[in-house]
Amino acid sequence: MREPGFQIRQISANVTDLLGRAVDDVLGRHLAALIGAEQAAQIEQAAAVFGDLRQRNPLELEIPVAGRSRAFDALLHREPGGVLLVELEIAYGERPFSFPNTYQAVRNSVEQLNRAESTTELYDTTARAIRDLLGFDRVMVYRYDQDYNGEVVAECKRDDLNSFLGLHYPASDIPAQARAMYEKNWLRLISDVDYTPAPLVPAIDPDSGTPLDLTHATLRSVSPIHIEYLQNMGVRASMSISLLRHGRLWGLIACHHYAGPHLPPYGARAAAEFLGSTLSLRLVDRFDDDQLRERLAAQSTLAALTNATRNDSEPVAAALLQAPSLLDLLPATGVAVRVGGKYRVLGRVPPAEAVTAVADWARDADGEVVATDCLSGELPALDLDPTVAAGALALNLPDGQYVIWFREEALRSVDWGGDPHNKAIAVQEGDGVRLSPRKSFERWREVVDGCSQPWTPIHVESAESLRRHLVEELYRRTRSALQVAEMLQRSLLPPSIPTIPGWELSAHYQPAAGGRVGGDWYDAFVLPDGRLIMLVGDVAGHGLAAAGAMAQLRNALRSQLFTGVAPGEALSRLNEFSVHLMPRAFATVVAARIALDTGEVEAASAGHLMPFRIGADVDAAPIRLAPPIGVRGARYPASSFTVARGDGLVMFSDGLVERRGSTLDEGLGLLAATLRRGGEVAASRISAALAPSDAEDDVTVLTLRRL
Repeated sequence: MREPGFQIRQISANVTDLLGRAVDDVLGRHLAALIGAEQAAQIEQAAAVFGDLRQRNPLELEIPVAGRSRAFDALLHREPGGVLLVELEIAYGERPFSFPNTYQAVRNSVEQLNRAESTTELYDTTARAIRDLLGFDRVMVYRYDQDYNGEVVAECKRDDLNSFLGLHYPASDIPAQARAMYEKNWLRLISDVDYTPAPLVPAIDPDSGTPLDLTHATLRSVSPIHIEYLQNMGVRASMSISLLRHGRLWGLIACHHYAGPHLPPYGARAAAEFLGSTLSLRLVDRFDDDQLRERLAAQSTLAALTNATRNDSEPVAAALLQAPSLLDLLPATGVAVRVGGKYRVLGRVPPAEAVTAVADWARDADGEVVATDCLSGELPALDLDPTVAAGALALNLPDGQYVIWFREEALRSVDWGGDPHNKAIAVQEGDGVRLSPRKSFERWREVVDGCSQPWTPIHVESAESLRRHLVEELYRRTRSALQVAEMLQRSLLPPSIPTIPGWELSAHYQPAAGGRVGGDWYDAFVLPDGRLIMLVGDVAGHGLAAAGAMAQLRNALRSQLFTGVAPGEALSRLNEFSVHLMPRAFATVVAARIALDTGEVEAASAGHLMPFRIGADVDAAPIRLAPPIGVRGARYPASSFTVARGDGLVMFSDGLVERRGSTLDEGLGLLAATLRRGGEVAASRISAALAPSDAEDDVTVLTLRRL
């Protein structure tokens, strides 16, 4: 009905059977036409109170039916849009207690719950109290796992019934839609599985044009598939009470009756719901206490680990494996760490190539923390020893670094109430086929092998916290190393370049965006015999390693050229030095020696981009190309040409002409066009004209012009 008029808008079709009133005689009329003026006044008075009407349920009514008074419980629910929903339920037998006295009905049980010292005792006390209260043949406490498979963790039953304790049931037995309903309506009753559903008349709310929301109705009909499921189990009446944790369903108190229909009075059901809420609170308190203790222990270990990694004198990988170690943070068979260029293990882990395969799998999973308790299912082609690596939890760190815990196989058996892999059966219905709930509920044992103990949410949380710290620590160490590399690189660049009468010499260096230190260098100095040396080089890589390699190569080449060795021969000797003493170094260099009185140039290139010669036209200097530094047996032939008066020479690194979204040839063409426009040939002007502000590589330009 709608408030405040209390005219009946919809009514169930069984009103004639229960109250002897015809549907057409009451639709559109005041509530008094259905239950009498006195009883309607009681409902109006109850509905006049603001707030939750459930606190006033049930209203005990005596409604005249066929000339005599009959006891009913009236349950009131206020719905959105001004809808007042009234359910009239026949009150069979004595009412044991009213809703306000619910606490008294379960007081002893609540006290037992408060004294319980274990979770098992909490479950058992609740199951026993609910059965005593409601009289069902079987009462079970049913707990969900993370996948919503259920397990019977407590049971109180008739002595002649077989036990369901310890049995598991697949998540499909209570689908997601039903679980969502249990979170909204905490108590669901089916007093007789053979009931005949009574439709609403009319089926659609005439005011809103939509179906009436019966989510919170006690008498709401249930899915016929659920009824069939209960019938397949031999259940004649059923009731469930939701167990919630922070508003989410984590279990049920499930009640079954086999002897026939069973309708506990509303007051008894309310007392049972109160007891279920109390159990939920106690379990949440206990669970949260256990979680808190586990989190505090993990935080203590995590704090010790993070403090150890802040010691710059020790590699991060080594700090993680000392006491307390990563195995103290997460219990596991072993752990493998690849951090800061170091690979180390603690405990038992698979061979290195298998660890690499697991790391690749974790990286492809696109998560910062990736966990599985069945590694063979994720990597079936990888031959893993389950006694070492049945499960894994991996931290994906920057630059291909990782931390991976491995857990051994935990062989266990699970007893199911029927085969969980046979969740539904097909039933022929005329020309069609529908799915029917399974019919087999015999104990079915499944042996689970090849899997480890699951990783708990706290394990994942601890791993995420560790990862955040490691990323910060690696960044800090990288920044520190980059600052050292930048200082080293800048200290090796010439503090000044010579001023030469009749010539203009300029240089410009721009580091890569984001503080990435590369291996660029340039040099310009006058030999004792008056000739000028010009060099531009680029060592592969970034960071301290590249800067260190650059320093060694720069000084080795400088000393060769200073003694008078020609550029080609100097590069050959530099290559031999690199191959024997720096086998992992790889660099490109262009070297030129200029006679300042004549403009004659002797030059050689080791895989470097050719300088541009500026004269009547702009073209590449005629220097013969040879392999980069670091190639065994390479030789670097000499080339010669002349810089005439008014001409110039521009040497540069690839950072000037390489950019994202364009080819190298396009970059060289742009440089040539810039130089053809003429004007002052200054290194800083060329760099400003071509080098992007967000260059991913160093930019080095060295120019020479003969006046």
